[in-house]
Amino acid sequence: MHTTKIDIAKGNREKLIGLLNQRLADAADLRSQAKQAHWNVKGMNFIALHELFDRVAADLEPIVDDIAERITTLGGMANGTVRVTAQSSTLAEYPLEITDGADHVDALSNVLADFAKKVRADIDAADELGDAGTADLLTGVSRTTDKLLWFVEAHIQS
Repeated sequence: MHTTKIDIAKGNREKLIGLLNQRLADAADLRSQAKQAHWNVKGMNFIALHELFDRVAADLEPIVDDIAERITTLGGMANGTVRVTAQSSTLAEYPLEITDGADHVDALSNVLADFAKKVRADIDAADELGDAGTADLLTGVSRTTDKLLWFVEAHIQS
């Protein structure tokens, strides 16, 4: 770990960095899954879903960056390569064989919901570790992820 004058105990910062690196892997994986949907969607709602999935991926990019920067702010090393992400993500593998719009909506909404659930648990963990800054960052991530989930789920709700 890098030296910092942030007044969070080193042991707590180590735990926070581990938690954040896990979420970094998941966020980068989630972004790539949205791009997978964007590139491969077909059907009557193609353009709407193609553009929606691209927006989801674009809205996740600053989340990935913010999480990585918080890791380094706390004195850690952000582990964000594609290889690390592939090894570390806790999200379900995206079904590569699907092309139907409804199937992509279902698959992407599942992974968005799972990511959001994990982020909410991390908000509580960050609070318990005495890091209001990380809890606040993750609260924003939660809010954005929930909004993206709403955008995606609205296509299958009646």
